[in-house]
Amino acid sequence: MLINGYYDMNRKTLDILACPIDKNYPLELFEIISDKEVIKDGSLFCTKCNRFFPIINEIPIMLPDDMRDKNEDLNFLKKWENKLPKKILYHSYPCHL
Repeated sequence: MLINGYYDMNRKTLDILACPIDKNYPLELFEIISDKEVIKDGSLFCTKCNRFFPIINEIPIMLPDDMRDKNEDLNFLKKWENKLPKKILYHSYPCHL
C-alpha cells in the first residue's frame, strides 16, 4: 500500500522492490519486528552492491546514498546491533559501524 509516497513494508511489497542503485533483485530481507503480513522494523540488503536499506515503522528507506541521513542510518544500526547480521553492521554501504 502506498502511504505518503512510500510503500508500507508488507510481504507482497518484496515482489516489486529492487536496489535503487544497481537494480538488483531480489533483495534479502532481515526481519526484526514483524507479524504475518507486515515488517515493522528490519532491513533490506542488496547482495550485489552491499547496500542496506532500513525498514523503520513499516517504511523501507530506499534512497540513493547522497540523499540518506548518515546519523539516522548509524542510529538504526546501533539500535538493532544485536539483531542484524555482521555483513550489514560492519561491511555495508553507505555506512556501517
